[in-house]
Amino acid sequence: MRKLLVANRGVAAARILKAARSIEIDTVAIHSEADSDLPYVSMATEAYCVGGPSPRESYLAQDRIIEVAMQAGCDSVHPGYGFLSENAEFAAKVRAAGLLFVGPPTDLIETLGNKAKARDAMVGFGVPVVASSPILPNDPEAAFDMAAAIGYPLIVKPIAGGGGIGMLSVADRTELRPALDRARTLAERSFGDGRLFVERLLKRPRHIEFQVIADQHGAVAHLYERDCSIQRRNQKVLEETPAPNLLRALLDGMASRVANALGQMGYQSLGTVEMLYENGEFSFLEVNTRLQVEHAVTEEVTGIDLVMAQLRIAAGSSLEEALGRPVPPRPEGHSVQARIYSEDPVRFLPSAGHLDLFDFSACDGLRVEAGYKTGNTVTTHYDPMLAKVIAHGRDRREAISKLVSGLRAVRVEGVRTNIPFILETLENPVFLAGDVYTRFVDEMPRAAVPPAAKSA
Repeated sequence: MRKLLVANRGVAAARILKAARSIEIDTVAIHSEADSDLPYVSMATEAYCVGGPSPRESYLAQDRIIEVAMQAGCDSVHPGYGFLSENAEFAAKVRAAGLLFVGPPTDLIETLGNKAKARDAMVGFGVPVVASSPILPNDPEAAFDMAAAIGYPLIVKPIAGGGGIGMLSVADRTELRPALDRARTLAERSFGDGRLFVERLLKRPRHIEFQVIADQHGAVAHLYERDCSIQRRNQKVLEETPAPNLLRALLDGMASRVANALGQMGYQSLGTVEMLYENGEFSFLEVNTRLQVEHAVTEEVTGIDLVMAQLRIAAGSSLEEALGRPVPPRPEGHSVQARIYSEDPVRFLPSAGHLDLFDFSACDGLRVEAGYKTGNTVTTHYDPMLAKVIAHGRDRREAISKLVSGLRAVRVEGVRTNIPFILETLENPVFLAGDVYTRFVDEMPRAAVPPAAKSA
């Protein structure tokens, strides 16, 4: 691997460019017309504009991206997370062009990226699942019958994609039809695939995911778990590791189980198996065949650069060579990550505008991965994540305390951010006790934030 094109933007692109540069790989960044002045663009050896501001004109323009990779003399493509990162068609096109795709085999991207196929595959390897339907037909009455067979409440989910897009909870039959219509529209717009299924809705689950890494030579290992239970609108906001208040033996047992399942499938590269946990039982949710947004907390407790390891595995290194240490490493301490979004901290609506000030310099001792700088403009074309802030401590309390102190020192002007909401959550006594679950944000009492406030 000599020259890598990063098919992404913002925080994701910056993270991959940094890792590639550290192992002396030349890099190519792509950007839309709206992103030409973002910091990641100048981090690359070369940069190319691939189209207009909308994702379909730029970051989802498969043929244009591959054309740029060939024009620039690249030998490899890293898709990052989001956009084309779990698109089997794109992976196949990259490989057909003679380029290395940094990710798992194309057939596994296709299988595991389809939630119904992934569920069937994991069942075959003994991974527990929650009750769900086949792909729903377009006939509403048939869909009603399938939903009734599972029982309400339930959740509508797109077959493709991720990030909570198109996932809608349904309390009873009267809510099903409008939820199906809305979910199908969102899925078609976001993933180009409007197929749906329904799944039993657990009452108070935790969202636990397991980081798996595998090389091209048959070796596979897990790098422990992450708790991603703090979410708003099915989108993760706070992530941490280790998962609080769960037995180590229970977690390690399930981690080994899912790693073994992926290993038997012939998996390669990074992969994350997401599970729900309730009343002492795990149930399979989905597999993400890519780098996760929350990978940094795993890096903080293991000392492993996951992006660097992913690049080395793609180039043919063994697992132990890629990780630079025996597997699995012993985790040290606790890590918590906050996703900083440009949004109203009460209603969670996007907040676009010019960044008059974007200053994270006072986050002493914290890891900051930012996608913007002062003077940039935040548009409504993309995910509203501005940055990630990651704290590491000897224990959970120390990590949370460091994160709170750092976030209080952040200064953002020109758009609103979710930092007030994050601070409110981090200082909530129930959260501090580790009693987390996926509806925590929906159910916790919220303090009023002045609507006119524009600064974090």
